[in-house]
Amino acid sequence: MIASIRGEVLAEGAGWIVVAVGGLGYRVEVSSARVAAHPGDEVFLHTSLIVREDSMTLFGFSTRDELEVFTLLLGVSGVGPRSALGVLTELTPAQIAQAVIADDDKPFRRVSGVGPKTAKLISVSLSGKINSQTLSGVEEVLAAPPVAPSAATSVQAALVGLGYAEAQAELAVSEAVAAGAPEDEAGLLRATLALLQAPRLGARGGAQS
Repeated sequence: MIASIRGEVLAEGAGWIVVAVGGLGYRVEVSSARVAAHPGDEVFLHTSLIVREDSMTLFGFSTRDELEVFTLLLGVSGVGPRSALGVLTELTPAQIAQAVIADDDKPFRRVSGVGPKTAKLISVSLSGKINSQTLSGVEEVLAAPPVAPSAATSVQAALVGLGYAEAQAELAVSEAVAAGAPEDEAGLLRATLALLQAPRLGARGGAQS
């Protein structure tokens, strides 16, 4: 079992990187949204080795929480490694926990390749298995002060008017609220726009142990 991998990135592609370890190059499937590694970067990833009759595939994650959720998702009927990685590309572990605790399958339906039935299965199957005690950072998300529905709705509509997709606008507002954005409409809009325009944390800054 390969539990983790550390080394220099030799090559990268859409959803994968090659990491040099002890003279060998290991291809690791990653979420491009969470691991922004480039040749020459050093990365540390928590990994899961998926063994099939005709292949062995290594999946890598920046945090233990992502790896834990990936493992839980593999236990859901109809969810394979690629679909599980897709869920973690679209949603953070905290957002997944929030959706499961709220029994809300809409966030999972936004994931490419996940239909309504599978989305509901994810929500139901993970209930009781994922909570604020099992994942770090989830308590902060769930404890975030509620924002007035009218303000959130108005900000989402404004973002759509600016050209953002509806799902992207909804997710960004949710993340802004979780990060402690002001509850008034103007403040929430500024915070959400700042979040949308900020670069994602890459491997160089967030993948080191």
